[in-house]
Amino acid sequence: QIFRDGLRRRRESEPGFEVVSEGADGIDAIRMARDSQPDILLLDVAMPRMGGVEALATLVNAGPRVILLTAAIQPADLLKAIQFGARGVVMKESATRLLIDGIHRVMDGKYIIGADVADDLAHAVKQVGAGRPRPFKLTAREMDIVSAIAGGQSNRQIAERLSISLQTVKHHLTSIFDKTGASNRLELALLAIREKVVDSD
Repeated sequence: QIFRDGLRRRRESEPGFEVVSEGADGIDAIRMARDSQPDILLLDVAMPRMGGVEALATLVNAGPRVILLTAAIQPADLLKAIQFGARGVVMKESATRLLIDGIHRVMDGKYIIGADVADDLAHAVKQVGAGRPRPFKLTAREMDIVSAIAGGQSNRQIAERLSISLQTVKHHLTSIFDKTGASNRLELALLAIREKVVDSD
């Protein structure tokens, strides 16, 4: 309750923000998200009765863009959250400005993933799916590069792994960004996971 009160006051003091509803647990969040239809839904990962990731799974395609707030999150839960449609993950210890800027970023159709959890996301994506149609009309080589990026590899590591030049990697990345609409490597990795371009075990 103390955390929610502080969060509400900070949001309401910011121009352009309106808090339309709030709840104490995941079940309340689901009900109010459907009733109030907010643009942005902030979900705590560790809520009573139903956690944020489970609530998010119930709200898939329900409308609001979801940002998860958490003190800690397991890599597997982080991966599930992205697959279920979360647009951002913000640590509770982060500065308030990060969340405010993140909300604006998510409203612009982008992702917000704190540096604290970005490494966990890369580690969660290690196994690449194979043998099925891929979205975005990516070539086999482009798929290799997307998979490597989702696994946290740098351009130089990708070049060495695939035995191609660094310039060729950059050329493929330009094509991949054009096809997927991603604007950076993190968004590409998140998009690849969400659209099941890559899998993880």
